[in-house]
Amino acid sequence: HTPAERGAIDRLTVHLFIADAERPQTEGSPVAGKTVVFTGTLEQMSRAEAKARAEALGAKVSGSVSAKTDLVVAGPGAGSKAKKAAELGVETIDEDAWLAMIDGL
Repeated sequence: HTPAERGAIDRLTVHLFIADAERPQTEGSPVAGKTVVFTGTLEQMSRAEAKARAEALGAKVSGSVSAKTDLVVAGPGAGSKAKKAAELGVETIDEDAWLAMIDGL
């Protein structure tokens, strides 16, 4: 940057206010700190909505099932992910149970 550009930047930065990022309210969330996987077809919300909701409640959303997975939400058509969850003993619930779990949070 030229000295004139640096001066302009310095004059502008004086007027900036950078707010702290808001942290999601995860207190009391049944999925806070857990890894959640969505599989199959979700009928009451899009996959993006489900992911955003889970993350807002403090969960980590993964695209694959592993021994580190805490919860699988399985909709109709769930295939290999649901099978792997069963093999690993990972808790698996349907979309209605997921919605009941997060209702009011």
